[in-house]
Amino acid sequence: MTLNEPIKLLCWDGLRARGIKDSKPTIYRKIKAGKFPTPVYPGKSPAWPEHEIDAYIVGLIAQRDASTTEVA
Repeated sequence: MTLNEPIKLLCWDGLRARGIKDSKPTIYRKIKAGKFPTPVYPGKSPAWPEHEIDAYIVGLIAQRDASTTEVA
């Protein structure tokens, strides 16, 4: 990603649209544990760079695939 590319930010509704249905407290616990991307605050509400959420989801898929491979 370069600074010349527009950066899309996702709000809470954007996370839900991506399939992340965790509650706000759960997401904040994951952030504190280093298991979820840290938000930015372009205003009063948190927002997440879309590419970081995409990478998080790709990581979840990789974990799933790795555990599926181990069981098989």
